[in-house]
Amino acid sequence: MFYTDGKLQYPVRVDKPDPLFARALQQAIGGVEGEIRVAMQYFFQACGARGNPKFRDMLMNTATEELGHIEMLATAVALNLEGAPLSEKEAVAQDPVSSMALGEKPNLGTAKPNSGAQSEQM
Repeated sequence: MFYTDGKLQYPVRVDKPDPLFARALQQAIGGVEGEIRVAMQYFFQACGARGNPKFRDMLMNTATEELGHIEMLATAVALNLEGAPLSEKEAVAQDPVSSMALGEKPNLGTAKPNSGAQSEQM
């Protein structure tokens, strides 16, 4: 059903490890709209497809293509973490801006929301 040849669809190269970028790539793999969800969606649709087999084949081929995307992204994550200093990894975890960009709740300590701000309504 699936075929693999041990090669990536496109070469993945990382000049300098970047743990923040690695975390962003992880969202592309397993986030809400990530490649894993898309691959499983096409796979499920292919398994349930009835009628003309060309449509089942098209859905299965698309699911397989998505698995290739996951492989490339996972390789990029690994390369961005390879040899990265622990201090860089810890800095990413402590930076509230980076945390928000990655969809996490930042630890803002004693910061309180601005209760005086009002939204403008039309």
